Amino acid sequence: MSGSAAKGFHGWRMVAAGSGLQFLQAGLMQQAFGAYVAVLSAERGWSKTSLSGAAALQSVETAIIGPLLGWMIDRFGAHRLIRAGVLIFGAGLIAMGCIDSLAGFYGAVVMIALGTSLCGYFPINVAIIHWFERKRARALSTVGLGLALGGLAVPLVAGSIVAFGWRATAIGSGLLAIAVGWPLARIFRGTPAELGQTVDGLPPEPASAAAGEDAGPPEFTAREALRTRAFWLLSIGHGFALLVVTAVNVHAISHMKESLGYTVAQASLVITLMTAAQIGGVLVGMTIGDRFEKRLVAATCMLMHGAGLLMLTFATGPAMLAAFALLHGAAWGLRGPFMQAIRADYFGRRSIGMIMGLSAVIIAIGQIGGPMIAGGFADLTGDYRTGFTVLALLAASGSVVFAVATPPARPRRATDGAADASPAAPPVH
Repeated sequence: MSGSAAKGFHGWRMVAAGSGLQFLQAGLMQQAFGAYVAVLSAERGWSKTSLSGAAALQSVETAIIGPLLGWMIDRFGAHRLIRAGVLIFGAGLIAMGCIDSLAGFYGAVVMIALGTSLCGYFPINVAIIHWFERKRARALSTVGLGLALGGLAVPLVAGSIVAFGWRATAIGSGLLAIAVGWPLARIFRGTPAELGQTVDGLPPEPASAAAGEDAGPPEFTAREALRTRAFWLLSIGHGFALLVVTAVNVHAISHMKESLGYTVAQASLVITLMTAAQIGGVLVGMTIGDRFEKRLVAATCMLMHGAGLLMLTFATGPAMLAAFALLHGAAWGLRGPFMQAIRADYFGRRSIGMIMGLSAVIIAIGQIGGPMIAGGFADLTGDYRTGFTVLALLAASGSVVFAVATPPARPRRATDGAADASPAAPPVH
């Protein structure tokens, strides 16, 4: 897409808005959560297991509402949910700045989790998938760039916590999320047809070309996707990856502070380097995503996740911390956007919301398990080494899962010429 056509295609405006929303969520909470954990653990004396439970609670909520959220996205449109989510996310951050108990902290986290479920990567990715096919990986990687850039805000959030306190930082973050996020959320639309455009912004195909059903992408229903081996392998592999991602987000700063002797500000600089590597991974994904076998790229990234976490676990100096940041960050940035792109490639757009919602139930095991395993072993043994090692080995084994997750056979009804299998009639949003 180039020239005037590219400038007029609304899909790229949505990509930019999605990237901005991902930046806000990552910078203000997802990647900054570890800074809050380190400060609250020291100030309030709350155990790492209890604080990890709050992070796990976000994943539990995602798993519980995932199928419902998927149905709502397919039925009502992701763009409507995104707008509501921005308001709830901001309100949750403000509420977190007002809490005085662990129960209150959990309540605020639940509100934040609901907000990010409605305006986070899940609905944003579904919205983008309906606008792109040929350049889907590039579009989703560009959205993921916002998530990566969000890590650059972690030192700012950590510095604000030190200078102004965690309460003022949380409340200010909530106000900022609403003020900036609302205009971005309003950019989203349902399908290209609503604006008189087409997928990828390309001219409509001639009727003779469109009639070649076998040449088009497969269009699975959620029920059909559940019957494939690929659905389960992709979900398991994705969950294994999030074992490391969520554990690092929640506990990396605490590990560097307590076990390695760094300050919160110094540890945040390592997270910044990780973010720079994540950005590099996203940029690589934007370049190669639509040209290479995504599952094999994901398999390689799983080995990088595992090796990176081992470097963090047994770091004896800045060089090993840098190796962790580069390996884990690059793997996260490259692999992350591919997760939804692979699902859309394998299963089509027809029921992608429900398919992703059902996947979220399985993926949540990794989101929950990562922080809980790391935090639980830290409370039992006094450091993170055992928990991080277990997670690193599990992540590395996930490379095999992705390697064997080959594309499923096209649904039989799709090759029978059934009218309802046509990819030209996505859900109305």
